[in-house]
Amino acid sequence: MSNESHIQVWENCLRFISQNIEAQQFQTWFKPIRPVSLVNSELTIEVPSAFFMEWVEGAYLDLMKAALKKEIGVAAKLKYVFRPVRVQPEMKCPASEGAAPVNRPISIPTVSGASGPGAFVYPGLQRVQINPQLNPVYCFNNLVKGECNKMGINAGENISAAPGKTAFNPLFLFGGPGLGKTHIAQAIGLAIKERFPELIVLYVPANRFKTQYMDAYVNNRLTDFLAFYMKIDVLIVDDIQDLASHGTQTAFFNIFNHLHQSGKQLVFTSDRAPVDLKNFEERLLSRLKWGLSVELHRPDYETRLKMLRSRSAREGIEISEDVLSFLAANIKSSFRELEGALISLIANATLAHKKITVELAREITGQLVSEDENELTIQGVQKAVCDYFNITREEMLSKTRKRNIVQARQISMYMSRSLINCSLSTIGTETGGKDHATVLHACTTVADLMSTDKTFRQYVADIEKSLSPQK
Repeated sequence: MSNESHIQVWENCLRFISQNIEAQQFQTWFKPIRPVSLVNSELTIEVPSAFFMEWVEGAYLDLMKAALKKEIGVAAKLKYVFRPVRVQPEMKCPASEGAAPVNRPISIPTVSGASGPGAFVYPGLQRVQINPQLNPVYCFNNLVKGECNKMGINAGENISAAPGKTAFNPLFLFGGPGLGKTHIAQAIGLAIKERFPELIVLYVPANRFKTQYMDAYVNNRLTDFLAFYMKIDVLIVDDIQDLASHGTQTAFFNIFNHLHQSGKQLVFTSDRAPVDLKNFEERLLSRLKWGLSVELHRPDYETRLKMLRSRSAREGIEISEDVLSFLAANIKSSFRELEGALISLIANATLAHKKITVELAREITGQLVSEDENELTIQGVQKAVCDYFNITREEMLSKTRKRNIVQARQISMYMSRSLINCSLSTIGTETGGKDHATVLHACTTVADLMSTDKTFRQYVADIEKSLSPQK
């Protein structure tokens, strides 16, 4: 057969298939398929994703068999290959990408000669060959930028162009779960590794760092542990709030000092701001505040919609704007939950051989939406406080110093902190643009009054009781 025979065979199959299904279904499920090769009686086609293949096979397998039998004969076979991620819109990986690496445990090299020079100058460790533990999917091209994360992404792009040479050292990214902290942090590492392949980049979750420290301590290999980490050029520590034990913090303090003084780049993520970290040594906390701290917020509607379009394109499935708009309007808490809802919808539609409609989206995501609607928010706390004291939200957020208004404002800040565990900076932003010191003062004042004033304590208890159904 000629080199172009697979194209002609597939076009003939498409002509047959199009005559037996609705035009819209044909456009959605068969137009994206590309013929790759025809060897003997085996036709290989390229599909956008595994979800796509499962859907097509589940819904149209008999029709495809009939088309292939008509064109190739009874011995016809069909083989699938998945479209490489790098050629799909809104989903690109760095040039060095392939499959996501298997992130095996980091091996800390043994340093011989314990009586020799200090850990800062051990010979033979100048270029440590390690797996950076980065996932190529978490690159900048795959980030959806919005007001919620723009500052973090911009800072990350600046760092990746000149690691260790910007004012953003360390970069401290913080915010709730699923807002993209890990994605931005790993994107920085991937971009640096692509631009500066000679640099040693390492991504490590704080819990893994803690485990490595304990292993080194038990096995009398702390010198090796410190020597290893002090040779890193770009150190990315995820969920640094988990770095709680005294010994681990002492080791990390020494590593931080050495890397920072050597002009190496440091990137940290946390679920809270540096000022809110518990059980951290003051000397370490002060260093975490040296560079730039960026809070990631919940994505707004437009950003959520853009993210859904990007992810559905990655899966190679065309989803109507009505469905995407429904998801964007109802799943508000994080990128992670939004992505999970979309994948759940696609999977359910695939397995049940149903069309992806708003009705199916409502059915599949009903539990998620219900949880989101009942979630306690700063605005919900403020409304409860305002209702209790019979004032408007505008009055509470104003600059007035009337005693009853100030008291209501302070209670709302205290309860946003105690019930929702929001960061001080977030509470301040949502309370008329107050700084974190003002919020901290309000929380302290309310706590003091609750311990000394029975009437005031009853105010807070009554408001908490009114919020309990939402908790």
